[in-house]
Amino acid sequence: MTDDSPGPVDAPIVFGQRFAYSDTFRGLFREGMLLVEETAAYLDGDGRVESRDLPKGGSLTYATESMRLTTRLMQLASWLLLQRAVNEGEMTFEQAGAEKAKVRLRGFGSIAEGPGWEDLPERLRDLIGRSVRLQERVIRLDDAIYNAANADAPAENPVSRQLGQLARAFGGGRE
Repeated sequence: MTDDSPGPVDAPIVFGQRFAYSDTFRGLFREGMLLVEETAAYLDGDGRVESRDLPKGGSLTYATESMRLTTRLMQLASWLLLQRAVNEGEMTFEQAGAEKAKVRLRGFGSIAEGPGWEDLPERLRDLIGRSVRLQERVIRLDDAIYNAANADAPAENPVSRQLGQLARAFGGGRE
């Protein structure tokens, strides 16, 4: 019996790294960059106009949340650009890991339903919600890519262990 599969039979598939090179990642990248552009256009245009009509507390919340939003999106864009650079061979995985240390993916929480939230324009609340969902997706992908790569030892694969036991029991000698 021959094994035509690439790489070691017992090597786990690292889904995060595979996803990072997929069409799905390219879609995530486009989505993130479009959200950055849409947010910038809103904050420089309609958002500026809408913020003038807010009550005093709402104006403070608007200023705070718009700063959190832009900071969150700039960090996400930085991460997406780093990953794209790795995917396109412009940077090694190790170089990106070193640069990634400067990118802050966690934090930048929003008050979402706290005092002043209802005063915010609906479009700003929508942009905040979309950016938080994008942030959550990028964090999961970052964990899948970089935490899997930094694991000290691969986790035991129970399916592989069972296949090995079956192969040995029936004389296949799989080790």
